[in-house]
Amino acid sequence: MFQFCSLYSGSSGNCSFLQTNTTKILIDAGQTAKKIEESLTSISVAPTSLHAILITHEHSDHIKGLSIFAKKFHIPVYANEETWNAMAQQREKLEKEQIKYFSFQPFLLGDIQIEPFPIPHDAANPCGFTFLHENKKMSIATDIGHITQEVMSHLTNSSFLLLEANYEPEVLKCSSYPYLLKQRIYGPNGHLSNVEAGKTISYLMNYGLKQAMLGHLSKENNFPELAYKTVVEELIQQHPMENSFHLSVANRFEVSPIIEVS
Repeated sequence: MFQFCSLYSGSSGNCSFLQTNTTKILIDAGQTAKKIEESLTSISVAPTSLHAILITHEHSDHIKGLSIFAKKFHIPVYANEETWNAMAQQREKLEKEQIKYFSFQPFLLGDIQIEPFPIPHDAANPCGFTFLHENKKMSIATDIGHITQEVMSHLTNSSFLLLEANYEPEVLKCSSYPYLLKQRIYGPNGHLSNVEAGKTISYLMNYGLKQAMLGHLSKENNFPELAYKTVVEELIQQHPMENSFHLSVANRFEVSPIIEVS
């Protein structure tokens, strides 16, 4: 068994769950502790059974409920040194033995090999993750200003991918966001558009990608139907004969179906 589930996804908060038969991991904790607990309970996972929480970066939509949830259930939290320094208030609320560090080197948690990799985003030292278990690979990559060669090399050969599709450029242009915020989102250290998500998924389909979930959609600058349509159109254009690929969109406030990584 190698399974993934999006608990919350979007600019309002992000939290995902990954499990094998023996290892359970939470990725980010960007909702309240109560909501995270409720979402896990809805998929019959006891918070006390979690082996770790991995943190991609320190922005509030990824760590909102971290310290309360981790402390309540005595869960180790893994982040890189720069990220820990950027979330010092969260760190101070945890027990010393809960605070774990990783670098951009592979490490093991139970029977899952985890490979953090750097991503271009305006945070202290943000990262994505690939997870390997019994020759199966899945990846998480959100909060990405643009796809670098290094990011693509880590995503290659994944069979499942949670990928950011944050905004639609034309919707962002017309939104009520201040000019500087729009420039940040558009910028090389901002977020990934629907079009770029489609191009990335299309490329990775040539290297074994079977399933993808679009995540971290902006509430103001995107719509689930639009993100899905934009990506599907790109896939049809590049892979006209492919009909077995599965694409879905992570819900902002609802738990996704459990994805079997194969």
